[in-house]
Amino acid sequence: QVQLVDSGGGLVQAGGSLRLPCAASGRSLTMGWVRQAPGKEREFVAAISWSGANTYYADFVKGRFTISRDNAKNTVYLQMNSLKPEDTAVYYCAGEGSRWYRPGPGDFGSWGQGTQVTVSS
Repeated sequence: QVQLVDSGGGLVQAGGSLRLPCAASGRSLTMGWVRQAPGKEREFVAAISWSGANTYYADFVKGRFTISRDNAKNTVYLQMNSLKPEDTAVYYCAGEGSRWYRPGPGDFGSWGQGTQVTVSS
């Protein structure tokens, strides 16, 4: 199992931006991000293939969030722009994904500890 450390969360005003890095202990092919709001199920946010050439996003973040990776640093990033209060959740870096196209939370085999993102009105 690949060890993942995600960070970068915090409190931000609506319309603001955050960048979440995820450091991996080893090589992972498909990686992504999943979030969970209080009282809600975990929901897929974004995924990226090994090369970075292929990405996939949930509809509710398209045009606002960008997933990228730097394999030389074994790091994946989630750039979040135009944040909305409904984006408030714990964001989990997810590794060892079985697919990059239309994955769900169950398609990932390892997880970061989660980082809290709070967007205020």
